[in-house]
Amino acid sequence: MKLRQNKFFGYILITFAFLVEGCGIYSFTGASIPPGVSTFQVNFFENQAGNRPGSTVEPGLDNEFTNALQDLIMNQTNLDLVTSDGQLIYEGEITEYSVTPMSATAQITAAQNRLEMSVAFRFINTKLEEDDFSKTYSFFYDFPAELQVFDVKDTAHKEIFDRITQDIFNDTLAKW
Repeated sequence: MKLRQNKFFGYILITFAFLVEGCGIYSFTGASIPPGVSTFQVNFFENQAGNRPGSTVEPGLDNEFTNALQDLIMNQTNLDLVTSDGQLIYEGEITEYSVTPMSATAQITAAQNRLEMSVAFRFINTKLEEDDFSKTYSFFYDFPAELQVFDVKDTAHKEIFDRITQDIFNDTLAKW
């Protein structure tokens, strides 16, 4: 009886191994990495928001966003980050960084402001050209009008970066 049970578990283990191998590289974070891909490259996301009316240039925003995207991909996959000749290439520009009033008080002043950021993004898969695409990602952070952007910047950037980088990750590696 024991021998029969060990054979059964052996068959289950072999079947599972073939299923996992047949599905390509899979990560428990939801990433589905194409076969043969082992590197990724995140080019510097230049801050061009100051070129657009109503947008402002936030010093260091470009570096912070580039690092946030690199960190997310490194933490959620086993891909190696390279500075050139990456098999998956992430690039783009920050095209908007603006604060706008969202709601008014009875005294016709802003009660709430919205910090919004947009990124023009391009993805290049050197192994599978049909995966290449361009898309604009945007997200926002609402805050009370009595506060300045400086007061909420760290929290706002974290929330905006988390959302935009996760959306980029999902579209490029999770295919959701």
